[in-house]
Amino acid sequence: MTRIRALIAKELQDVARNLGTLIPVLIATLVLLVLPFVIAVLVPSMTGQPLGDDADLVKASQVVGPGAALSTNGRVQLFLFQQFLMLFLLVPITGAMALAAHAIVGEKQARTLEPLLATPLTTFELLVAKVIGALLPTLAISLVGLGLYVSIVAASAEPGVMPAMVNARTVVLVFGVAPTCALVALQFAILISSRVNDARTAQQFGVVIILPLTGLLVAGFTGSFWLSASMLGALALAFLGVWLLLAAVSVVVFDREQILTRWR
Repeated sequence: MTRIRALIAKELQDVARNLGTLIPVLIATLVLLVLPFVIAVLVPSMTGQPLGDDADLVKASQVVGPGAALSTNGRVQLFLFQQFLMLFLLVPITGAMALAAHAIVGEKQARTLEPLLATPLTTFELLVAKVIGALLPTLAISLVGLGLYVSIVAASAEPGVMPAMVNARTVVLVFGVAPTCALVALQFAILISSRVNDARTAQQFGVVIILPLTGLLVAGFTGSFWLSASMLGALALAFLGVWLLLAAVSVVVFDREQILTRWR
């Protein structure tokens, strides 16, 4: 753990020297803060057409439960705000992807991989530290954005919407599915990064994980598919298992000697 912490600290120092790499994460977080408020609160207010007047939205919102304490408008707002919460899954993934894809290729191009491999670090320690080092900065930004998101919902939504959002499903989604999904994507990007000579190739392969998430989001907005807290918990465990499997595969395919000789 001491060696892993030391390498993570090095990765965070590299990010601190290149804060421009976090700008896309900040932009995405701002968009995710504004978009739900515009759709669920601002547009209905400006047009004078409450969300409860849209029969399709009312029908789709029934998947969140009876919501006896909520009006029809409130239940639709709850449905929309919960669906937009899924987008926060994409923030740490897209933001950290460039860092993870550059993790091995960048070290080689900068001529810092050779001395790093000469240290007592095992391959597993090296790869895990690279993943965590790429995840932590963007995950921190995502959590701050989530705090602002909750504040906006509490201030702008109808009474009862915010308390209804604080449930087991939201907790599992934010603290279970989001980080484990990001770990899978980043580990895959680092796995590819250790086998190619171009960071862009690794980055584009890692972004593939976004496609099924986008499908889940689209299906959720139609009301045809709803992930309960237990289903999200199972999904988080599945992502964790896939990450551990990818970590094991990464260790196997990461041939230290071959990397050093092939990339000269």
